Amino acid sequence: MEPIIETIELTKRYGKQVAVNRLSLEVSEGEIFGFLGPNGAGKTTTILMLLGLSEPTSGLARVCGIDPAREPVRVKRIAGYLPESVGFYEEMTGFDNLKYVACLNGLKESQARIEEALELVGLAGEGRKRVGAYSHGMRQRLGIAELLIKEPRVVFLDEPTLGLDPDGTRRMLEMIQSLSRDKGITVFFSSHLLDQVQRISDRVGIMLKGTLVAVGAIHELARRTLGVGQEHYTLEEIYMRYFPQEQGVAA
Repeated sequence: MEPIIETIELTKRYGKQVAVNRLSLEVSEGEIFGFLGPNGAGKTTTILMLLGLSEPTSGLARVCGIDPAREPVRVKRIAGYLPESVGFYEEMTGFDNLKYVACLNGLKESQARIEEALELVGLAGEGRKRVGAYSHGMRQRLGIAELLIKEPRVVFLDEPTLGLDPDGTRRMLEMIQSLSRDKGITVFFSSHLLDQVQRISDRVGIMLKGTLVAVGAIHELARRTLGVGQEHYTLEEIYMRYFPQEQGVAA
């Protein structure tokens, strides 16, 4: 089966600085893939290239078989993106923000789809409130609803639980798992909260100075780096083998 996300020798340079160095990676359809690495490792640059928001210096990327550098509009129609800070129109209601996004994406008769998305993220009773009155957790959930109304095949999430309280974090992780399990959506997300990544990821990739230094299922990486069985490891222990100076945190 063809991977839903594929990069071949993908490289991005800014002058003499190499932000992403010959990245070759495959992500399967329906997979939850965790993308880790310290600040400056190239995670966000990679995501932007996969979305067609930044052009690679060399190499190739494909999302659902589409080259985002050549056809960025096509990629945006089948891929969703939840950045670290979600931007909405503060004076508009949650419902109207989603309706605006639906119009931008050419989605007709979208009311039922919007109502369903609000229900799925737990905002059914909050959709008529101004977004300016939303908490941070509600904004993040509205961001997931925005992804859902597009019915994407793949979503890219950047620190989706950052700043959430424990209940908000639990809700968000459950929603991410539901995207994969119930909707068949491929999830590609970066996070520095390693216990959360371990809890929901099928596989992870670890970046260092723009280079992919490890990729695989977490138990496979444990055997490779720690020499232990599946029941005797944490992702933090694996990560620390690559970044002992990071105190177990991948930003």
